[in-house]
Amino acid sequence: MPILGGIVFVIQLCFAYHALKTGRPYWWLFVIMGFPVVGSMLYYFVEVFPSTRESRSAEKAVRNIVKSFDPDKELRERAADLESCGSVANRMALAQECLARGMLDEVETLYRSCLEGIHASDPDVIHGLANVLVLKASYEVALPYVRQLAEKHPSYRAIDVRMLLAETLEGLGDLDKALVEFQALADSYPGEQGRWRYGALLKRMGRADDANEVFRGMLKRAERMPGHYREAQKKWLALAAENTV
Repeated sequence: MPILGGIVFVIQLCFAYHALKTGRPYWWLFVIMGFPVVGSMLYYFVEVFPSTRESRSAEKAVRNIVKSFDPDKELRERAADLESCGSVANRMALAQECLARGMLDEVETLYRSCLEGIHASDPDVIHGLANVLVLKASYEVALPYVRQLAEKHPSYRAIDVRMLLAETLEGLGDLDKALVEFQALADSYPGEQGRWRYGALLKRMGRADDANEVFRGMLKRAERMPGHYREAQKKWLALAAENTV
């Protein structure tokens, strides 16, 4: 019993320290220290658990279940918001819902409708439009918007804009310039997408050995990464495995 009591006391001290360090209300100290087991459990489930990865995963699972029963609920809500108030914010919110459903023509129309007045140079609007144009393979139309972002808003989502530029250049057949961009993205873009696209373009340009080196590097690096990383990057890792000779 003394050992168990000591363990409980250590747990109380840990939660009390967490409460002080994270700026929680001071009354939590009285709850934690005044009710050794119940107080600590209450603090964990009220203050700690909601911010954990498990909690976020649980919330995501609940949202997915709800969405499976009514997959178009958010789309209808965004459309209703736009009907009641045709603001740029509502149009962009509807565009995101349409994008999630692959309604690319509708997305382009909505973003184009936002390019007016004070929003004519809004980087969020321009990025949304450039992104959907690249998805539609409308590279010639996308290029001026991508360059506008890079030149007039250099600090805005720079890594994502560079990816759009690389994809656009490749789509236009300017492979040498695209390769320079993808080579930089191979080490700077989060995850494995940058490396995969760099390797894929090398392979397209006939540099099979260099491409294989990139793909093997991806797979070897992934072996040292935690499971959740491999799960998040499984699309690009699977492509690397399929294309490795």
